[in-house]
Amino acid sequence: MSWILRVKEKFQAAHFLKNYKGKCERVHGHTFCVEVHVKVDKLNKTGIGIDFIEIKNTLNKILPDHELLNEIYDFNPSAENLARHFFQELKKIYPVKKVIVWESEEACAEYFED
Repeated sequence: MSWILRVKEKFQAAHFLKNYKGKCERVHGHTFCVEVHVKVDKLNKTGIGIDFIEIKNTLNKILPDHELLNEIYDFNPSAENLARHFFQELKKIYPVKKVIVWESEEACAEYFED
């Protein structure tokens, strides 16, 4: 028996894409939404796998709110690279299955390990 816990948090940030031809090569901003999927196999006596508040607090510690992403990361801050980065950071603490980074309501990148 398993459960997938899902937590979402938003953050505001600017970035630009290096080695890209088009309007995204210029500095622009997004209201990013990060969705984390954590797998749990058992519940505590309250019926909770991992408290959503705990996951959200941990996620908020790693989200770069109101930053220029190119100045704080040594990788090109595409949605794909951000999803992988957040996955790797959260995996140190939780049994993460997938991280999704939404740049808009219509466009996202999912990262998971096979």
